[in-house]
Amino acid sequence: MIPPPYKNKVIEPIVLIAKEKRIKAIEEAGYNTFLLRSQDVYVDLLTDSGTSAMSDSQWSGMMLGDEAYAGSRNFYALEQAVSDVFGYKYVVPTHQGRAAEHLIAKILINKKGGCVPNNFYFTTSRVHQELAGGTWVDVGIPEANDPSNAHSFKGNIDADKLKQVIKNKKNIPFVRIEACLNMAGGQPFSMANIIQVSSICRRHGIFLLLDATRVVENAYFIKQRENGYSKKTLAEIIREICSYTDGCTMSSKKDHMVNMGGFLATNSKKVFEKAKELVVVYEGLHTYGGLAGRDMEAIARGIRESAECEEYVEHYVSQVRYLWEKLKKSGISVVEPAGAHAVFIDAKKFYPHIPQNRFPAQTLAAEIYVEGGVRVMERGIVSGKHGREAYNGPELVRVTIPRRVYDLAHLQYVVETIKSVSKSAKLPKGLKFVYEPPTLRFFQARFKKVK
Repeated sequence: MIPPPYKNKVIEPIVLIAKEKRIKAIEEAGYNTFLLRSQDVYVDLLTDSGTSAMSDSQWSGMMLGDEAYAGSRNFYALEQAVSDVFGYKYVVPTHQGRAAEHLIAKILINKKGGCVPNNFYFTTSRVHQELAGGTWVDVGIPEANDPSNAHSFKGNIDADKLKQVIKNKKNIPFVRIEACLNMAGGQPFSMANIIQVSSICRRHGIFLLLDATRVVENAYFIKQRENGYSKKTLAEIIREICSYTDGCTMSSKKDHMVNMGGFLATNSKKVFEKAKELVVVYEGLHTYGGLAGRDMEAIARGIRESAECEEYVEHYVSQVRYLWEKLKKSGISVVEPAGAHAVFIDAKKFYPHIPQNRFPAQTLAAEIYVEGGVRVMERGIVSGKHGREAYNGPELVRVTIPRRVYDLAHLQYVVETIKSVSKSAKLPKGLKFVYEPPTLRFFQARFKKVK
């Protein structure tokens, strides 16, 4: 792993509480790591959303926050950064990415029964599509569902599937392609694939939406894995990716390393005008969208840093690679190949004795916390099942590394914690629901142990 391209200026103390207290904490949380108190967590690898460390440039920019209700100068800095890096004409800020998903779903899904092809799914994006009256359809390649498959671009859309959906469905509001497909293990799409998908969409007059939340990481993998891109900069690759789309939703809490914020960007004036109208209803005026001026300034600077400072990206990807290699060498089944923001453990293989309806990934996440105070999260049937549909997809535990936060010793500790869980002689029997919310149940569900 390469040394970090930065030095620490500020630290935050963390404390490992006693195992007896960790057992009590996870019981009180209903065996859901989302419901743990932060003060009871030692190494927090739940998510990279809003948990990364900001740079001195971002912090200093926040002191220049223009908190005017309308026309904040920080909005124009954000607008210019989006234009320069992504190439989109119009931008509407939102408090985070799911707010942008909400807006685009309401704007484009205007008839009941509209079919929305996706490369696999992400939890909130799918829910917004369905709440707006749309029907989510998976047009991802089959390799995305196979944790052991080492396909370099598991985030690709299957062009034949997409063509078939277009042929059979009259109402397709948009096609969504997610950069570094989260639910499949943080896997990228190729440039060749998005060019092909863009061509299909433009031939049929269909809006192509990019979930750009991790487009920087996707660009990094294109540079590493795809012929013809090794000498291009990340900024050039990002700009090219976006040029094949009609707009994007963005959660800046990931790539742009801020605690709050996102945006909807587009080249469609019609979509932009409608977004400006709706954002006032749900978020705030179109020049702040629920954000403080200081937040918009931090995002604007984060956009440029993420695209221009390739050393940052290279370092946090090397952290993930290190953790992935150490776990794999220890005999722990992980999603192939290594992603950029997290390592995903295959819970079906970790706990083969636990049936999927007893939630092996949720169980493993709880056991990892009890063993070492490390908070990770489930990415399986609990977060993957929607409504009454059957689910037999991947059963994963996501071990997510916030950017610029933890060092090598923390990662080594995480490896030893997970190895210790794998060697435990006392095997858990799984979990069952105590409380199951009807929507996005993984955030607030509660469980108890199966005896």
